[in-house]
Amino acid sequence: MAYFDWVTKNPLYEQKAFANGTVKQLPKMRAMTELGFCNFAGIDRQTFHNYKSGKEEWKEFFDISNKISDIIYQQKFEGAAADLLNSNIIARDLGLKERKELTGKDGKDLVPQRQIDISKLTVEQIDELLSKHDN
Repeated sequence: MAYFDWVTKNPLYEQKAFANGTVKQLPKMRAMTELGFCNFAGIDRQTFHNYKSGKEEWKEFFDISNKISDIIYQQKFEGAAADLLNSNIIARDLGLKERKELTGKDGKDLVPQRQIDISKLTVEQIDELLSKHDN
């Protein structure tokens, strides 16, 4: 596909100074994006999203537009995994996040949850609890 070829043949360049006093321009991987594809193809983002929607009036473009998105996702993921693209930016863009679950002994909560029987509380005690929660 022409956009993918263009991205590969048109890297970004970084000027890098070396200890011997020379400065060189080094090619850097250009991340593919749906917006970049849309600009290259001369369509707006909404049109591209319509193509991906699967609605009857756009169904002829459904497979190819989703394939384009898959290729873009794969290129970004692999570029970040190989440290060719900024992994923090790409992870956010791809909706990736790291989950950490902390538990106490035997998988129990670190801070035990207190059960309060509000039927035994006065109105003043309930108000106090609510005011602590709001802060």
